[in-house]
Amino acid sequence: METGDFESLSGLWLDDGATPITCVHPGWPVLTGRGEVLRSYALIMANTDYIQFFLTDLRISLADDTALVTCTENILSGGPAEDGAELGPLVGQLVVATNVFRRTPAGWRIWSHHASPVLGETEETGDPEDGPEASNPPV
Repeated sequence: METGDFESLSGLWLDDGATPITCVHPGWPVLTGRGEVLRSYALIMANTDYIQFFLTDLRISLADDTALVTCTENILSGGPAEDGAELGPLVGQLVVATNVFRRTPAGWRIWSHHASPVLGETEETGDPEDGPEASNPPV
């Protein structure tokens, strides 16, 4: 995704001819099937001049030929430049993601990706008796 290599990204997704893949980008509806999922990545890549992911809080669970991976995606991205600039304004986004992988003869492939935006603070910052506003300040 960071290098804009659509062919490599496409090869990461499960393609066994029988199992439909699914993807939920932050704020998007569920996309089902290779056509919908890969089209979404093509659209994102076509409209994003710069993107970088910093993964944190990585957790992996393995059961036979299936792996469940959760993480926090700290995303920095920039869209098309305006007024002769080299790069559009950079925007940061915090997303939590769940990925399901299946082991195939060609290696691990993504079966499902679900990412949701983090809308507020995740750690309590105030006294619980102060009410919900104290522990979840507006963003």
